[in-house]
Amino acid sequence: MSRPTGSPAPTARREDVTSADGTSIGLLRRGSGPGVVLVQGAGGDARNYDELAEALAAQFTVLVPDRRGRGMSPRPYDGTHDIARDVEDVDAVLAATGADRVFGLSSGAMIALEAARTLPRVARTAVYEPPFRRGGLPATGVRRLGAEIERGDLPSALVSALRLSGTAPAPLRALPRPLARLLAAGVLAGDRILPGHRARLRDLLPGIRYDFRAVSSRDTRMPSFAAIRTPVLLLGGTASPPYLRRGVRDLERTLPDARRIELRGLGHDGPWNRRRGGRPDAVAAELRRFFR
Repeated sequence: MSRPTGSPAPTARREDVTSADGTSIGLLRRGSGPGVVLVQGAGGDARNYDELAEALAAQFTVLVPDRRGRGMSPRPYDGTHDIARDVEDVDAVLAATGADRVFGLSSGAMIALEAARTLPRVARTAVYEPPFRRGGLPATGVRRLGAEIERGDLPSALVSALRLSGTAPAPLRALPRPLARLLAAGVLAGDRILPGHRARLRDLLPGIRYDFRAVSSRDTRMPSFAAIRTPVLLLGGTASPPYLRRGVRDLERTLPDARRIELRGLGHDGPWNRRRGGRPDAVAAELRRFFR
């Protein structure tokens, strides 16, 4: 069972569940109605979904866990980590709360799809731009990122993570790596906890290895998701990188029961809070129709 911990917030209540390997997964609960679990992507925590959760809470019980390795779910990264552990974390939330609907963004979308493929508890799944890349993530780049985090070189890790994911801003893409590292160091030096956020980017970066492990285990295995027999909503934005938009189209052809919607003007951060560049109102409108 989930158990309340601490004082309730005005719009969200903190709870914890225990995953299969003993990891404590903290989550925020809002609203009432059918249960929907929101699985975050890389570089964010549960509070980055605050506005999306609030937009859904009038019709649904919205459950927003921090993924393992960040925020309310601290766990040191283990190089043997597998996406199955992420799915077990989702399953623990589903089992404790009775929820049966799952939404995921980016690497969280990969986890949501794998949960839909393997967990009988999942009745409906919505995903926003799972990062399928033809040819997969370069293994040398993933190893480099891991080594940078291990030695505490977070500016280099930030450059590597953004370039590997294909979401680097133009300056970080164009600059030679030493200059890009200096720019990233400035970003991290000025990093502050904004209102409504739980963690600084520098606190979240070490856990990004969980994200790349989840993605690299599934980004070339799209055909495996043809086994999903429950309905899937595929969301994406017209302002996102081409490979992400292509991946959503390819996934639509793979899934037996899928509907694809492209949201005009949204980028890869579409589901995040507006402060993070998102348009959670547009995403919530589609999720309300699909999950009702």
